[in-house]
Amino acid sequence: MAAADGETVALRTEVAALRLSVLELQRENQRLAQIASTCTCGCKENTVLPSPVASANLYGCDQEAHKGKPHESTSSVHDCNGNGGGHTDVPKIRRNRANRTGHLVGTVSHCQKRLIALKIMYFGQRFYGFASEAQTEPTVESEIFKALEKARLLVSGRKESCYSRCGRTDKGVSATGQVISLYLRSNMKDAGGNTLDEGSEIDYVRVLNKSLPRDIRVIGWCPVAADFLARFSCLGREYKYLFWKGGLDTSKMQKAASKFIGEHDFRNFCKMDATNVSNYKRHIRDFDISACDQRSNDDELWAMTIKGSAFLWHQVRCMVAVLFLIGQGLESPFVVDSLLDITKTPRKPQYTMAPELPLILRSCLFDKVSFMCSPGASQALIEHFKDEYHQYMLQAAIFYEALSCLSIPEPNSFESHQKKRNHIPLLSRQTEPSYEERTAKVKAKSAVLS
Repeated sequence: MAAADGETVALRTEVAALRLSVLELQRENQRLAQIASTCTCGCKENTVLPSPVASANLYGCDQEAHKGKPHESTSSVHDCNGNGGGHTDVPKIRRNRANRTGHLVGTVSHCQKRLIALKIMYFGQRFYGFASEAQTEPTVESEIFKALEKARLLVSGRKESCYSRCGRTDKGVSATGQVISLYLRSNMKDAGGNTLDEGSEIDYVRVLNKSLPRDIRVIGWCPVAADFLARFSCLGREYKYLFWKGGLDTSKMQKAASKFIGEHDFRNFCKMDATNVSNYKRHIRDFDISACDQRSNDDELWAMTIKGSAFLWHQVRCMVAVLFLIGQGLESPFVVDSLLDITKTPRKPQYTMAPELPLILRSCLFDKVSFMCSPGASQALIEHFKDEYHQYMLQAAIFYEALSCLSIPEPNSFESHQKKRNHIPLLSRQTEPSYEERTAKVKAKSAVLS
């Protein structure tokens, strides 16, 4: 299965690279056509290269054509268990126009461009998710493209920019290491090889942060190879979920969390999308629960850190929800074993996901991608986050002052016992339709429509 997934990733990357190659051939054809239109030598018919495609839309570079449905805080379904570095034979006309860092000397609207990876940090409280496909604004993605247009960094439309994002996060979810890639305007000339003077390049971090809202920051950029795709070139992702310890038994939670490590079928720990997703196996490399060395109101802040190659829609929040039930003593750690055994438990019990606000897409791992930031832009970022931190500390102080003005009785231990008594065990609850039942319904609906 792992080999098949790797081949799928390689094929997807190869298709994307071929689409990019076709687009460059089209642009070259248009350039030669313009030259031919002014030619007086009488051999225009032999000057113009035959168009490789009939329609640019057919071979556009928009990655949405081969994406799955959104998932957990990632919130696209990342079926990428490899680096997506499939090789393809590139036509000579493209091979001569691109180097290792995706630098192209061809022009669109008389602008040179290059493929850039941007590292993005954002705070999701006011956003309706990352992806701009959401019907409600604002989204993080829509704000990023507004800034790109305002800064005049887009050399063409979004589709022609070969845009790719590493993950889709849900409404309210934040990120400190989201990554996107796309072609942007560049100051670079033909470097005559692979050596490029990055000092003369546009300061993408500084320029974009001037146009972005305060809760979105670009924190680094890197030139990448022409076949790089932020989604499919990603080797792994790391999520962090913050929570107050309260009365939770974190030792039991850690025991249960260790059961997630390895490759498992997580269909009982996600929002199932039988129309677009057939493989629910994912590999978790590490799942750690530890204290954060921060205290408030006699409580301690803790974090769950989850590392894996890819995640399903809502997978992290579902895993966290079950761990909270275990930490409260409402479920045994062994319930995880039962839910991971799809033969024993083919239908997901109904339960509420953990809240979205404490979830952070912490980082995305890539091979040979080193993000850079100019000293000036770096200092501006530091000052920006210091100022934001101070403002939120003031707001927290106001809430603390309000709390000190209240007279709150001690918690009633009876309420805790009542909650345990009213709890319905996960394996005794009503269940959702199984994957097979969902696919049968989709097929039946398709048959009726056809």
